[in-house]
Amino acid sequence: MNTEPITTEHIVRTFVEYYEDRGHHRVTGSSLLPPPGDPVLFTTSGMHPLTPYLEGRPHPLGRRLVNVQRCLRTTDLDEVGDTTHLTVFEMLGTWSLGDYEGPQSLGWGYGLLTEGLGVDPGLLHATVFGGDERTGLDTGSLEVWERLGVPVELTLDDNWWSNGPTGPCGPDSEIFLWTGDTPPESTPTRDDRWVEVWNHVMMRHRRLDDGSLVPLPQRNVDTGLGLERLASLLQGRPSVFECDVFDPWRRLLPPLWPLDESSLRLVHDHLRSAVVVIGDGVRPGNTGRGYVLRRLVRRVLTVLWRDDPSRELGDLPGELVRHTLDHFRQDTDPEEVVRVLCDEERRFRGLLERGRRVLSRPRFQGPLDEEDFHYLHDTHGLPRDLVRDLRSR
Repeated sequence: MNTEPITTEHIVRTFVEYYEDRGHHRVTGSSLLPPPGDPVLFTTSGMHPLTPYLEGRPHPLGRRLVNVQRCLRTTDLDEVGDTTHLTVFEMLGTWSLGDYEGPQSLGWGYGLLTEGLGVDPGLLHATVFGGDERTGLDTGSLEVWERLGVPVELTLDDNWWSNGPTGPCGPDSEIFLWTGDTPPESTPTRDDRWVEVWNHVMMRHRRLDDGSLVPLPQRNVDTGLGLERLASLLQGRPSVFECDVFDPWRRLLPPLWPLDESSLRLVHDHLRSAVVVIGDGVRPGNTGRGYVLRRLVRRVLTVLWRDDPSRELGDLPGELVRHTLDHFRQDTDPEEVVRVLCDEERRFRGLLERGRRVLSRPRFQGPLDEEDFHYLHDTHGLPRDLVRDLRSR
């Protein structure tokens, strides 16, 4: 692997230029907010804004696309703190809308990693769909990896991609990078030192309500590569929280708020995510996107106040807010972001004080039932998770 430091900006530039040289047109990454009428709260992947075009609508930029899309996944909230998961992240993506097929995509992906970004080919492993009663072995992908000399593991569920119980789906081939201190060994499903970096989906089918598969109007390829995860691997860092986009956070926050590593990661992730969500126009609320933002901020405050209740978000260095907004190409005023954070902090502090008073009543000294939780929420505005947190202190 290339031992020279490599920045996230260099990775993005190399990625986009590599695919532009191969006839792809760059799609401007959209905000975290899906278009009106979309049932999903936030954009969760690079393909999300492109779904109509994967289903056959002609894209104005053509049939080969590349982009850098910011994403938010609430499903990863409880996994934040490990080495690979972030709430808000950037996804590098490429698409063939009825143009080239999976083997071409995999060949280009291998070339970008090994020639464009300097990854040692000996540190790569691939997985390929092994086939089931509905569709056979993905022989095209298998043949590419065998020709390139990359070891392959065949799986079933791990290499079948779908965006839900119905809709576009198909086999995928995932590329893994070895992160262990020893020479590569075992396989991706048996050793978590193999870290997934890139997924190439051969989106050929639509699953119907009865579970059957029918062909899509066109055979697509959709690939997604997490920028921060790739950066941490190429930079030789042990976690996504130590790649260069977090350098300012690791420099400025620990002296201000001394925390253990797991708590520090959560604070870094949730505050950074809150800044981006606010930058896209969301404000705290009790439902939908506003509640996701509220939950992010309140989880940060719960961690900060565990050791020192006097800590305040107003002390957050302005450099971190500006750095995050600039990185995600947002033009929101940093002072407005801090104002929103501080307003939510005041609201939460007041709610905690009220919650402690209410929960001190004799009625709530024993085990709580569903009626109690409903009463506390409906009458006093105390969510279930907050009640449980207050009672555990």
